[in-house]
Amino acid sequence: MAKLYDAIDQRLRDFIEAQPMFFVATAPRDGGHVNVSPKGYQDTFAVIDERTVAYLDLYGSGAETIAHLRDDGRVTVMFCSFARQPKILRLYGTGRVVRPDADGWDALIGRFGDGHAGTRAIVVIDVERVADSCGYSVPFMEVVGERPLLDDQHRRRPAEQWPLRVRRNAESIDGLPALEPDHPAPGQRTMRSVNG
Repeated sequence: MAKLYDAIDQRLRDFIEAQPMFFVATAPRDGGHVNVSPKGYQDTFAVIDERTVAYLDLYGSGAETIAHLRDDGRVTVMFCSFARQPKILRLYGTGRVVRPDADGWDALIGRFGDGHAGTRAIVVIDVERVADSCGYSVPFMEVVGERPLLDDQHRRRPAEQWPLRVRRNAESIDGLPALEPDHPAPGQRTMRSVNG
């Protein structure tokens, strides 16, 4: 039976922290493609408080979520249990993108694992609706482990290739603006801090 919650209580927080992955869904304001992104790495999601969550956004094949958040801000995060307890939890809200050179970055970055070389941004979500559902048809699956491929690929990427990745993430598949041209590539913020 589906249930609405007033906020993310400790029981829901424990459920979120136990999940090995989550899904992020966004859409542009006027038509265009709906996007659903699976997100791995358990240390990339954090419950900030009972109405605020955040996740570490890593470079991938595109920047749909960032473009959609810049366009209208709507976002849904879904967790589903593949273990014994059948449960689906959805967090509906409004998201914003925090760049590595933004004022709020330092207060957030410590909530996540530090082994992710391809960090692009942090997405902070103000949660407006918390709802679960049964998940009775979600299959049992066993987690073998986290797939290190994305982190490995990012660690191997030479510094001179990152500005090209920023340019490739400049817009969504529907042509909406995503990363700004001056978005810091991984490692740039540290260099800026050291240099002044």
